[in-house]
Amino acid sequence: MNMNLYGHNGQWLLVDCGMTFNEPLSPEDSKLHELVTANPEFIVERNDQLAGLVITHAHEDHIGAVAALWPKLQCPVYGSKFTLEVLRNKLRGKLEGKVPLQEIESNKPVSIGNFQVEWLPVTHSVPESHAILLRTDAGTVLHTADWKIDPDPVIGAPFNADQFKELGNENISAMVCDSTNSTRPGHSESEGDCYEGLLKYVEQAKGKVVVSCFGSNIARLITLGRIANRTGRYMAVMGRSMHTMVRSAKRAGIWPKDVKLTETNHLAYLPPEEVLAVATGSQGEPRTALNRLANDRFYDFDIKEGDTVIFSSMVIPGNELAVQRMVDQLKRKKIEVIEAAEVDELIHASGHPCADEVAELYRWVKPALAVPVHGEREHLLANASIARRSGVPRQLTGKNGDLFVLNDPAVRINQVKTGRIAITQD
Repeated sequence: MNMNLYGHNGQWLLVDCGMTFNEPLSPEDSKLHELVTANPEFIVERNDQLAGLVITHAHEDHIGAVAALWPKLQCPVYGSKFTLEVLRNKLRGKLEGKVPLQEIESNKPVSIGNFQVEWLPVTHSVPESHAILLRTDAGTVLHTADWKIDPDPVIGAPFNADQFKELGNENISAMVCDSTNSTRPGHSESEGDCYEGLLKYVEQAKGKVVVSCFGSNIARLITLGRIANRTGRYMAVMGRSMHTMVRSAKRAGIWPKDVKLTETNHLAYLPPEEVLAVATGSQGEPRTALNRLANDRFYDFDIKEGDTVIFSSMVIPGNELAVQRMVDQLKRKKIEVIEAAEVDELIHASGHPCADEVAELYRWVKPALAVPVHGEREHLLANASIARRSGVPRQLTGKNGDLFVLNDPAVRINQVKTGRIAITQD
């Protein structure tokens, strides 16, 4: 549930405004809340100093709380075409037409208050992901957000290493860097490399095939659509969030013409060997399409003995029990279940960089300071260690609520009241 504040010369810039799901408000709290975000009290009390809200990409942990919190923030919102299409779906109703949305172009600087902001394209598991370059008269910061070095992202251009190598000549004051996979050695797999593994399992399936993946991974949906074309199957998507993402991709002009989708209610009239459904619910969420299929509660489609379910996803920590419960239910129905973590073929690729990629980016950008973010403390410390070995002179790690001084490196502990709040969305 990312929410980052950068302050300079009496103004603040908010980078991302995300939410998480089914979480407590504190470690001591046993009650789970459906939607949770970071407590925005600090910036709400200073919203006259808030120059704008910058969105790096369209994942829920970066964009999900905008609709709930914007009435308190009351500032312009900046993002790419696809990102804003996803956001517009969330603003329908009370906020439709009221939130000033500013569409940005990659690599084109925008002045927002005391900040000059530039969106640098990166590869990740959702289209039009960007790192943010923040230039001020006190220094320049590279905020990586979520990224990986992918030579074949399926949709969009490959990772442009040259652009980041050029930053090495700009005296970058600080690089605020994704640490999610910093404890994993090597290099992340390419999204394009998922094709062959998924093709193998779809080709060998005798009955209906249902693939569950993250709905925002448009590249994975495109890969599956092309596999459907090759194997003589018709593909449909199931689940509200997946329909929203596909619709946003089409409106943003990034959905390819060669990938055709079938209406879900048409699948029931097809022979099983001609069906490929892509469903939400890879994390075992109770109201999602795959869970309803597993429990025979999907209105116009069902799966049974002889069919195949493929989990083209990782299990997010904390969801293990829910996923296992759903897998067990599918197996009781004598459905073949294929999980990414249990097979040798690549059928899922992470959207985050492993240790070698993090090291490469540090060596290219050559920041004076590294600030690891995203992940638990072990991930932050691993990222800091990589930065040190890659020649970055200073590394600062801290906790939520710490104030990082970037042009005169220091951490001021517990400067800002933080915490979690539950939110509701219409």
